[in-house]
Amino acid sequence: MSDSSPASPVSPAAPVVLDVWCELQCPDCRSALDDVRALRARYGDRLELRLRHFPLEKHKHAFAAAQAAEEALEQGKGWEYVEAVLGRVGDLDREGEPLLVAIAGELGLDAEEFDTALIDGRHILIVDADQAEGKAIGVTGTPTYVIGGERLDGGKSQEGLRERVEEIADRLLAERDA
Repeated sequence: MSDSSPASPVSPAAPVVLDVWCELQCPDCRSALDDVRALRARYGDRLELRLRHFPLEKHKHAFAAAQAAEEALEQGKGWEYVEAVLGRVGDLDREGEPLLVAIAGELGLDAEEFDTALIDGRHILIVDADQAEGKAIGVTGTPTYVIGGERLDGGKSQEGLRERVEEIADRLLAERDA
């Protein structure tokens, strides 16, 4: 039985999900930020961007940065924090974890809580789970995008990648709205 009265709340259609497998010490992920921003601007809340962690062994601060990003998400500024860290990839390489805490403070987040989170490892399971899932679906480098069951490897080249994500998103949105 359906209630079609005007007082019934209307549920908005679920957004299309774009998983962004990222590593916060990765120069290619920094380069991909413009594409991520453009996708957010184009689709707004019709596209849910989900940060997925894939720290690479060659970057010694990537695992801590992933944990810090989870703390930023918990404190309400996940993507803002990710963009700030990616904007300072070279500094992170030199300064390590103190920079992660400093960036939190610069963004008005609770820097002491960041420091504690990095010490107590409260977000390690999330990072480990993302990395394990990434490996299971064939992620080998960053950035890698997954949308509509299709994996797009941006670590090899960013060229044409945003257009490909847009093609898939447009198709999925059209199917959803049909």
